[in-house]
Amino acid sequence: MQKDFPNRFRRILLAAVSGVALMASTAHAADLLDTVKARGALRIALEGTYPPFNFKDPKTGQLTGYDVDVARLVTAKLGLKPEFVTTEWTSILAGLGAGKYDVIISQVNVTPKRAQAFDFSTPYTYSTPQLIVRRNERIDYKKLEDLKGKKVGVGQGSIFEQQAKAVPGIDVKSYPAAPENLQDLAFGRVDAALNDSLMVAYLLKSSQLPIRAGARVGALERTAVVFQKNNPKLRAAVDKALEEARADGSLKAVSVKWFGLDATRAP
Repeated sequence: MQKDFPNRFRRILLAAVSGVALMASTAHAADLLDTVKARGALRIALEGTYPPFNFKDPKTGQLTGYDVDVARLVTAKLGLKPEFVTTEWTSILAGLGAGKYDVIISQVNVTPKRAQAFDFSTPYTYSTPQLIVRRNERIDYKKLEDLKGKKVGVGQGSIFEQQAKAVPGIDVKSYPAAPENLQDLAFGRVDAALNDSLMVAYLLKSSQLPIRAGARVGALERTAVVFQKNNPKLRAAVDKALEEARADGSLKAVSVKWFGLDATRAP
């Protein structure tokens, strides 16, 4: 018995340490909702230069757009204030991973690769990739493959960049924000732009640039709120808030306000 005591002691100690580590890990996994509740505010990252989803009103300088309204709906139902953090799209996911904010509500599409590193809420937007061309464009591009040998403008780090680069022969030009992309399209520096169909619909109503909608060229995309891994309580609370907003019609109303249609449910 005496000879076995050191080994037994080590086993007991290891079990105790493992138990403490598991408890710490579990506590960490559930802590973020408690943290934001204590703070009274949810820190929300968005790009801030992507109309109509999130951008600064040229008259007031205040953040506005579909994502902003969705964020306000969610935080209101959580009993929190929204604290918006604007950041470049190319670094927005890295910033979440570094804990610079609590969530991202900025038209982040759900992809298998992103889901390996982050958690997502239930989707709050459904849309498809769509081409944008100059108003006087005579070529009828019906699919991405029709643009082989042409220049296509896309958002840097976006799902649209990945889709365009997946087609051999397309000269892909990436931009940090949509306005520069569309200006280059209007001036003939690129032959087409690839972006979200909901954004295209908005541009047709609001932009003074000589551009128009082209063909829809991809599968249905889902947009969701993004979280750091292992925050199940916060994720569940946001999912519940989104479901309540669907049930009471407020989420649909925000979509109709910005797009003229209900993009919050899969067609």
